[in-house]
Parts: sequence; structure tokens; C-alpha cells
Amino acid sequence: MKKVTPFPISQGCSVSELVQKMAGTSFQARNLSRGVEIWSQMLEGEATIFFGLAGAMIPAGMRHVMVYLIQNRLIDCLVSTGANLFHDLHETLGRFHWQGDARDDDRELANSKLYRIHDVLASEEEFGKTEEFVIDFSSALEQDQAYSTREFFFLLGKALSTQGKEEGILTAAAKANLPIYCPAPGDSVFGTALAAARVKRGNHLLFDVIKDIIEMIQIDCSAPSTGVIFIGGGTPKNFIQQAELCGYIFDKKLKGHEYAIQITTDSPQWGGLSGCTFDEARSWRKIAPDAKTVIINSDATIALPIMVSALGERITKIIENRRKPSFILGRDLAIL
Repeated sequence: MKKVTPFPISQGCSVSELVQKMAGTSFQARNLSRGVEIWSQMLEGEATIFFGLAGAMIPAGMRHVMVYLIQNRLIDCLVSTGANLFHDLHETLGRFHWQGDARDDDRELANSKLYRIHDVLASEEEFGKTEEFVIDFSSALEQDQAYSTREFFFLLGKALSTQGKEEGILTAAAKANLPIYCPAPGDSVFGTALAAARVKRGNHLLFDVIKDIIEMIQIDCSAPSTGVIFIGGGTPKNFIQQAELCGYIFDKKLKGHEYAIQITTDSPQWGGLSGCTFDEARSWRKIAPDAKTVIINSDATIALPIMVSALGERITKIIENRRKPSFILGRDLAIL
């Protein structure tokens, strides 16, 4: 056993030093420090790192954090809700989310055509303009073929690289050839925009989500080892974890992800996946028996910026020298 080390306050403490001091404490401070250590081990090894993004992270101000992860290749594959990618598109086009108050009168907000996400506000009119952008973009694509979500968001990121006003997740991923998957695109404005395009313009663009699944399994099977980082849970978490169960499709037996980090505010006793422990995931063989794991029970808008800042300070050379995994995906044969 190690002694608990009372947290020492010092002037000029860096974020990396702060996290190192947290390692001597307990509860979620120690878990956060362990999360940074496990993430560092993923980067130092040959792990392919999957990142699951759920919750309203982009409206809450996490876009630049995500861009940093992509540009510095602290992750290798992103699986996101459609909502986060739409909010990213919204900000990349130069539009905003606004600080509000969770106690605002929602009837007054509705009359003012303002949407509320806890203490964040968004303009209905500006959202409508972003949706029109999606409709116009999708209308310019070939209508007689089905796109994987990776292909769709890669093409959207390329288009935004010339039309956007800010760097975002989609543009950074397109430039880095980092795959983005969205397993439930219909559960977002992307789905409603494509529905509008079909009804109003007669478009017939389709998503091939089965192709997404096959590609994810291919990435998983080709990796020497894999690690997962989940913000929240939901569909992205299951989409990433289920790939470990499907190696048999390519006649390969997978042993489960070898590293696993989750930041969540959910609890396991309700039976939902967002609160599901990695111990439970071992029973499914989604997580390896000897995997290095940690769950950080914290608001991700607190934990994630601290962890990423600490990583950026302590492993600059590792990031620069990291051997990035290579994938061959889809008909475009994009080599990552």
C-alpha cells in the first residue's frame, strides 16, 4: 500500500504537475491522474486509439480540445453522435453557442427562438442556416450510391476546409485523414436535413452504416493492440466495443481492448451502457482480462481539458515520434 499524499499547493504549478500531484490523493482526482497515465501508455505503445464522443460537448466549449486531439494524433479514430458533429459544423461556419442560464424562462426562450442546452443557448435561425448548408452539401453529392458515414463526414470536412471560418473536428480530421464514424446519423440534424432534402428536392442519398461496422472491425483486427476513451457512453461506446466481438467475421479472435478510459457521470446500477463498468465489459470480452482501465466519475468539461493539457505538456516528444497506425478504408483507399 502507498500512503495518501496530501495535495501540496505551489506557485507556478503546471497542469502536468497538478495531475502528478493528484496521483497521491484519492477518489476522482487519483482516477483522473491514472487516466492520463493510461492514455500516455497507449501513445508510447502501438495501440490504435478509439475515441467515443457523446453528450453535448461541442456546445459546452470542447471543440478546440477535440481539434487538438486530432491534430496531434492523440487519437486515431473518432466515433461521435451526430449532434456533436452538427454543433462542430455550426461553429466551423462561424456561428456560435452562447452562455445562458439554466434558470432562464424556457417559454421566453421559445418565443425568442432560442434553444437551451442546460446553460448554453443557440439561435434557431442560425441552426436553420446550418441545416440548409447540410442540405445543399448533400444535394451536391452523387445520389445513386450509399455513403458510409466516414465517407460522408470526410467529404464534408474537405468542403468545410475551403468554406469554413474556424478549424473544427470535421476539417481537422479531413486534413489528418482520421476516420470519423457516426453510427446513428438519423438521431441528429444530419438526419432531418437529409429527410428535408429528400422531401423537398427529391434527393436519394443513403448512409451505408453496415459498411461503417465492417470498417471498424477491419481497423480493430489490423491493430497490434487497441485502446478506448469514452466521453459519456451511448451509441459511440457500444459501436466501438462491439467491434471486439466481431473478429470472427474476418476469421480472427480478438482478446478485447487492452486500455480503457471513460469519463462519465452515470452510475452502473441502472443498467445503461453509459454507466456500465469495464468489469462488466470483460464478461462480453469487449475489454481484455488484464486491460489497464479507469473510470473517472466527473463532468467531462472539467476532466477532459485537464487531461489533454497534461498530456500536451508531458509527452511532446512522444506525440512527435508516435508511430501512427495505417488503415486502408473504402473505395477511396485513403491511407491514414
